[in-house]
Amino acid sequence: MEDIFYGHPIFLLNQQIFATLLSMESRKIPVLNERIKAVRHALGLSQAKFSSIIALSGGYIARVETGHLAVNERLIKLVCSSFNINESYLRYGEGDMFREDLPDDRFKNLVSLVKGLPSKYQDFLFGVLDMLLKMKDK
Repeated sequence: MEDIFYGHPIFLLNQQIFATLLSMESRKIPVLNERIKAVRHALGLSQAKFSSIIALSGGYIARVETGHLAVNERLIKLVCSSFNINESYLRYGEGDMFREDLPDDRFKNLVSLVKGLPSKYQDFLFGVLDMLLKMKDK
């Protein structure tokens, strides 16, 4: 009786659909990981700087970018809110990378200015920002 069930065309079709869905899902994760890396590169940040801004370890970000860890909801929210990233871009690759809701595009201008600085000056600025954030929390 089991042989009749497993050989039935409906069962075989469902197996094909399931395999296709699994294949599509497994391809979606690396693309999302690649967009996390693209955001970091667009911001001109090292993994260490990027991860410190969103309060995660550099190793975690490295594993996400290489596809060893899936991107979770918390990371999506942290990246979007911390760097003014368009959530549709990050999730699905749709639209512009940066949200356009800041007046005068100040965030984009700041990012381009920081990217144009030598690494040692970028490190200095991030040190100052870290200090300001710590002072704000007191």
